[in-house]
Amino acid sequence: MKRIAVLTAGGDASGMNCAIRAIVRTAIGSGLEVCGVMRGFLGLYENDFIQLNSRSVSSIINKGGTILRTIRFPEFKNLDIQEKCLKNLKERDVDALVVIGGDGSSRGAFSFYSNTGFPVCVIPASIDNDVCCTDFTIGFDTAVNTALEAIDRIRDTATSHERIFVVEVMGREHGFLAVEVAIAAGAEIVIIPEMPIPIDKVIEILQKDKEMGKVSSLIILAEGAGKAHELAREINEKMEMVLNNYFL
Repeated sequence: MKRIAVLTAGGDASGMNCAIRAIVRTAIGSGLEVCGVMRGFLGLYENDFIQLNSRSVSSIINKGGTILRTIRFPEFKNLDIQEKCLKNLKERDVDALVVIGGDGSSRGAFSFYSNTGFPVCVIPASIDNDVCCTDFTIGFDTAVNTALEAIDRIRDTATSHERIFVVEVMGREHGFLAVEVAIAAGAEIVIIPEMPIPIDKVIEILQKDKEMGKVSSLIILAEGAGKAHELAREINEKMEMVLNNYFL
């Protein structure tokens, strides 16, 4: 093996640039050449490669996003697209591909390997933490702590004004981020796509909390389980006769 390629695909996650830097410098230290693929699988198809060296990845360790950029490319599942990508890799004498991305990117990488036999390595990076065979994906911890920083301030306001706040976090298909945030923030309710909670159950919990003397509550909602403003409106409508507050 003499040359490898690296790309970032799907949604960006904090730590992707750190992963790129580690790959490049480790590869160079092992005597390998490294090229970067711009804009994920789309760049692989459009033959958009750049040469990477130690200077290329200098001073990127503290930067968010990805220097290689990323864009969703669902057409990559088509066999003719993958064959064109394989042709581009071989023309550049690339011996293996490193994919940094989440669940969808992992499936795309596996499909490419299955259909072409080209060596592919996946580094899991997703704020959703929804990639199997790993405890924590790159970006998940940062996403949790970023949400907590905002929620710590929201909790102060919720208590001061005796209100219920609905906080919507990322998580279109999975609720790992919402659950982790809810546990760390001490939220009263968490609603995720895997286990949706009926609005009547939400109202029941809030009413019991009120009866127990709780003056504020925090609800964490994964985006795939609903929209914060819609849930807040439903709570307002159903609890208007019980609680003399407006909920945000």
